[in-house]
Amino acid sequence: MSRNAETTRKNLEMALYRLQKGRGKIVKGGRLTIAAVAKEAGVSTATVHNRHPEIAEQIRALQGKESRRQRDEKHEQLQRLRESNRALRAELAELKADLEKLASINETLALENSVLRAERDGENVATLPRR
Repeated sequence: MSRNAETTRKNLEMALYRLQKGRGKIVKGGRLTIAAVAKEAGVSTATVHNRHPEIAEQIRALQGKESRRQRDEKHEQLQRLRESNRALRAELAELKADLEKLASINETLALENSVLRAERDGENVATLPRR
């Protein structure tokens, strides 16, 4: 391998390392792609594909790992959200049942209140004995 090719290879390896660590100078916080590594190293994507296929393969392998990691994180997040949703639905059902009970009690009290007001205010109201 010529001295120029070895320098390019080292530049590509360093660019790959920087991008993996999120410290790229040109492409910050972007996805890890062959184009991003080439741009970071200052070479064309054709150079990576044609002259350094081992680097291109390394990038592809890292992309696969990254995709799996992102998929697994999304799956875990989805599971947490589903569990949270399940708990919230159970709480909502419980609160609805409580609301129905309170509405019934409220209606009973409102009826009793109207009877008591009528007894207090009316002359023609007779109080019936309770059983």
